[in-house]
Amino acid sequence: MSWFLRVRETFQAAHFLKDYGGKCERIHGHTFKVEVVVEINELNPQGIGIDFAEIKKILNEILPDHTHLNEIYPFNPSAENLARHFYTLLKSRLPVVEVTVWESEDAAATYTENR
Repeated sequence: MSWFLRVRETFQAAHFLKDYGGKCERIHGHTFKVEVVVEINELNPQGIGIDFAEIKKILNEILPDHTHLNEIYPFNPSAENLARHFYTLLKSRLPVVEVTVWESEDAAATYTENR
């Protein structure tokens, strides 16, 4: 038996996509939304797997709010690369299953190691 817990947080950041060949090669900003899914297999006596507040706290510790992503990461900060990077940072602290990074309301990338 398993439960999948989901939390979402947002952060503001600027970036550009190197070698993209389009308008996103110019610096621009987003209100990024990050959704983390963790899987748990048991509940504590109160019926809770991991407190949502604890997941959000850990997520907020790694989110680069109000930054220029190209200045802080050695990789091209696409939604795909950001999802993989956040997953990697979180997996040592949480039983993460997948991380999704939304650049807009209708465009997102999800990273998982389980498929």
